[in-house]
Amino acid sequence: MDSRLGWLLATIFTIATWQAYGLHGLAFAAGAIVFWLLLTLTRALRVMRIAGQVPVGRIDNAVMFHAGLARGMTMLQVVGRTKSLGSKVVGSEDDWRWSDGGGAGVVLHFERGRLASSRIERPGDPTPRMDPS
Repeated sequence: MDSRLGWLLATIFTIATWQAYGLHGLAFAAGAIVFWLLLTLTRALRVMRIAGQVPVGRIDNAVMFHAGLARGMTMLQVVGRTKSLGSKVVGSEDDWRWSDGGGAGVVLHFERGRLASSRIERPGDPTPRMDPS
């Protein structure tokens, strides 16, 4: 979910509970929002803890990983799928690489925190395939 939409819904929820129940509703809305933020933080920390236990930039199968990518995925979603932090591509601002044991790799390009494009690189393949998703 887009963070702006989440904060808009939280604001509407807060106003609605305040209008219906006064200060008690406001306290309830504040508690619900804090609970939602804690759930989000817990999810991010769990993904990072799991990713910290695997070598950087390693995945089981680059082709299967590339097939499961979708344009607009966040870095947290990608790291959750790979269970590994990507290695930064030298000379680029927002490109990250994951590779498997066979030498195949996937390079992902992020724009504003979202996956913009991906390409798979196979060993012995002179031209990497670009995928707009």
